[in-house]
Amino acid sequence: MAERLRLCVPLPFDKCAHRAESPHMPVLDLPALPDALPRGACVAGLDLGSKTIGVAVSDTSLMIASPLALIDRTKFTKDVEVLFDLMDRRGAAGLVIGLPVNMDGTEGPRCQSARAFARHLVRLRDLPIAFWDERLSSAAVNRMLIDEADSTRSRRAEVVDKLAAAWILQGALDRLRPSSLA
Repeated sequence: MAERLRLCVPLPFDKCAHRAESPHMPVLDLPALPDALPRGACVAGLDLGSKTIGVAVSDTSLMIASPLALIDRTKFTKDVEVLFDLMDRRGAAGLVIGLPVNMDGTEGPRCQSARAFARHLVRLRDLPIAFWDERLSSAAVNRMLIDEADSTRSRRAEVVDKLAAAWILQGALDRLRPSSLA
């Protein structure tokens, strides 16, 4: 699928007033994310699955999310190489990671895994990260593909994770709109 490339050298992130005591960018509350980004940067969205990582990207105005790629999970460092390459090519300077909260609002092992992924990521590159509740994102995308696109099961399997990443990112972008924050 995605071509494996060498790991990009982490760049210092100098435009964040929300910096923690550590030299790494903290996980931010979603409303703080746009202020932590360099001017003109876009944001990537991730749907972390056990076998794949769906990747989406926003436009520079942070209004529209588009599916970008599907990364087949192998080893963390190799997966991150591909992710960082995708982000660099698209000018993405921040991340929104889907947080798989249980239906009752509690956090289980999958949430812990997503949070661990974010912690390990900021050790390699200083970038702002926010989480977005992804409950039912894959189910919504599957339903859309069945109802509207009449996709076959194999075709849905190929695209559902990157479309779920776009669904997650679009939800976060919609929440960032000024009318949503009022």
